Amino acid sequence: MTVARPFRGLRYDADKVDLSKVIVPPYDVIAADERGSFFDRDPHNAIRFELTRDVADEARTNYGWIRETIDAWRSSGVLIRDAEPCYYVMGQTYKAPSGEALSRVGFFAELGLEEYENRVVRPHERTLAGPKADRLKLLRAAEANLSSVFLLYEDREDELGSILETALEKDAVGRAADAAGVEYVLARLTDPASIESIRRFMSARPTVIADGHHRYETALEYRRQQIATHGDDEAAPWQSTIAYFANAYAEGSLLLPIHRVIRRVPAPSEAIWRQKLPGWQVTRLPSATPDSIDDLLAQQLAPRSARPCFVAESADGPPLLIEKAEALAPRLMVRILEDEILREVFGLDADAIRGGAVSFPKSAPRAAREVRQGQGTVALYLNPMSPDDVFRTTGKGEVMPQKSTFFYPKIPTGMAFRDHRDYGSDGDDEAGEPR
Repeated sequence: MTVARPFRGLRYDADKVDLSKVIVPPYDVIAADERGSFFDRDPHNAIRFELTRDVADEARTNYGWIRETIDAWRSSGVLIRDAEPCYYVMGQTYKAPSGEALSRVGFFAELGLEEYENRVVRPHERTLAGPKADRLKLLRAAEANLSSVFLLYEDREDELGSILETALEKDAVGRAADAAGVEYVLARLTDPASIESIRRFMSARPTVIADGHHRYETALEYRRQQIATHGDDEAAPWQSTIAYFANAYAEGSLLLPIHRVIRRVPAPSEAIWRQKLPGWQVTRLPSATPDSIDDLLAQQLAPRSARPCFVAESADGPPLLIEKAEALAPRLMVRILEDEILREVFGLDADAIRGGAVSFPKSAPRAAREVRQGQGTVALYLNPMSPDDVFRTTGKGEVMPQKSTFFYPKIPTGMAFRDHRDYGSDGDDEAGEPR
């Protein structure tokens, strides 16, 4: 099933740079007004492999400087290439929105590319054409994989956990912290027996894309183009990319909800909610401030995660708990919300949603503030989905509605890179391994 190989990656030499100053969030979560601060943070910041300083320059750039930058940093020793193939284990310690301290451990590997119809690497959402065109332009120019796809695998017994934890304890090569308070440890895993255990484990199961659909589909398109030009060389570097793998069922793998804010349609009264949703129970809840909304949801919404349920709040009325007294599974609450609430109550179809009629805040306090500041009329708060929801849905070949879940924390760019020009240039074992 999933091909996850060790590889000789490029990485920052932690003796020459402060890793905290050179890693960056994924390109698609960096706001336009944040780009400059990353460029200015360190002359070797990895944003130079991802974005232009000015958004206005993006459409006309050919990203030609990236290849030159990689070569210059390799020559200076800022980037080093490891002597033997390995898995790059990364641990992340962070605080959940609840304040609970959590840790997640996973690993970077070379991922063999598979078309979606093969059901090996499975998407959970649809993508947009614009970002893929930009990423393809970058990949052609760089001839390197510079940011990782984030994949989830199913390991309910946590069979790989002790192997990865041991590597973090024994073979750390870098540490960092980001502005969000996430702390990172990067380690090399080179033990042959451990490598074989991971490779064998992954080869027996599929994976689901948590984050990076555009990057993965860009890699697929790049492979198609290379095959059309050069033939289907199984050992070519464009037959694979790099990915970070995490156990969806391990402690510390956090799936957060993405809430909804209705932008323009007027807020229904309590009577209208009851009229529009026969068969649903509507209950008034105590008022909450943006700072206390998480506590209210933890008390009222979280215990009802097994049934269709959400909380609606407008700026001038009490929060309303709206639920059905029936089992939710195997349906998804985000799909029920789209079909029965957004469409039937607010008159919003899929085109209207894609057109901006709904915003998707990644925290309840943010959603609450949008409504109170007049940026929307109604906040709709949801419970998070579970790993079972994700694997059940993608296992059936289905994708989820837009913005269904938020996998946290994100995977930064800057921990490990993979240069295509290294393959086959110096007799690497990896270049000739079977795909």
